[in-house]
Amino acid sequence: MIIEILKSKIHRVSVTDANLNYIGSITIDEDLMDAAGIIEYEKVNVVNNNNGERFETYVIKGERGTGVVCTNGAAARKVQPGDILIITSYAQMDFEEAKHFKPTIVHPNPKNNLLK
Repeated sequence: MIIEILKSKIHRVSVTDANLNYIGSITIDEDLMDAAGIIEYEKVNVVNNNNGERFETYVIKGERGTGVVCTNGAAARKVQPGDILIITSYAQMDFEEAKHFKPTIVHPNPKNNLLK
């Protein structure tokens, strides 16, 4: 049996921008992507802690070290700069493998930098 489980989570990251005039996606600082094990164009689920909005999109690589988290296109209507998001990605794997898998969870600081 194959099941889908949490692979990666960026917990409580701040929105830095919302760009309605872009085709779509979420731009994330490459440092955060690397730390969470998320790659460019990977599908993610986004939860807005401020208003309860939830949406699914894909990731675009943001400039490393900038702390950028920018929703693009239609998703820009679901957030405001300063909102707090939880970004998750999932993986499909065998049930037995999933029992021992541990997701990567990243807790950035309020400026979206990695805690050292």
